[in-house]
Amino acid sequence: MKYIYLTLSSLIIAYIIVIIFIYFYQRNLLYLPSENNYQNDKIQFNYDEVFLKVNDEIKLKSWLIKKDLKRYKTLLIFHGNAGDLSNRIYKLNELNKLDLNILLISWRGFSNNKGSPTEQNLYKDAETAIKWLNEKQVKNEQIILYGESLGTGVAVEMGKKFNFNSIILESPFTSIENSAKIYYPYLPVSLLLKDRYDSISKIKMVNSPILIMHGEKDDVVPFYMGKELFEKANNPKHFYFTPDDDHMMEFNSKLLNEIEKFIKKY
Repeated sequence: MKYIYLTLSSLIIAYIIVIIFIYFYQRNLLYLPSENNYQNDKIQFNYDEVFLKVNDEIKLKSWLIKKDLKRYKTLLIFHGNAGDLSNRIYKLNELNKLDLNILLISWRGFSNNKGSPTEQNLYKDAETAIKWLNEKQVKNEQIILYGESLGTGVAVEMGKKFNFNSIILESPFTSIENSAKIYYPYLPVSLLLKDRYDSISKIKMVNSPILIMHGEKDDVVPFYMGKELFEKANNPKHFYFTPDDDHMMEFNSKLLNEIEKFIKKY
């Protein structure tokens, strides 16, 4: 009996230690600026490296592909939770084939930017990018938000606050809480989470045209999350769901054609 009591006590203590560790270390699990998996692609576009000033300390390293800010719409890309700007070269190589200006920003704490990423800080970074474009005489009506994975949570928040030409979400999640419950079913994640990105509760407040893209083989963010967001989104809404794509979707001619049709529609 004593042995059982000691074992149970040890398990309870270990569980509490895990909870404490997850609570304080959770942002290191969510934001992965050093995880670079797509660095072998060659750049096939011309771009300017610009730095968007958030404050006197933080300036966001960004890439601007400028064709004609007055003539063409501008695609503002919010990248996901891992890696630096070079991880998106394969994507920019294809998107550059469209009649678009493109601004890809990096978050604070990423791409050697100062500062620490948090939900509220990423929202501030996104607003900084929007303001920067506005100062370049690019109105929100000319801006297409493009959210990738974690960046979809930022795009939905910006779409809730402002109206844009349109919004594209690649491999979106319903909320960090729902995602965390999949990975940590043994933890009280709803009590522990600092950053929530609750897109499923905000999507109804987004009034811009929306395109949701998701692969059924996504093993990071389940496909049903993208489908659920689509079902709850306001019209006009469009989807590009594929049976073979994983989390980082393949930027082939079919996907590019869907994006082109969408941006020409609005």
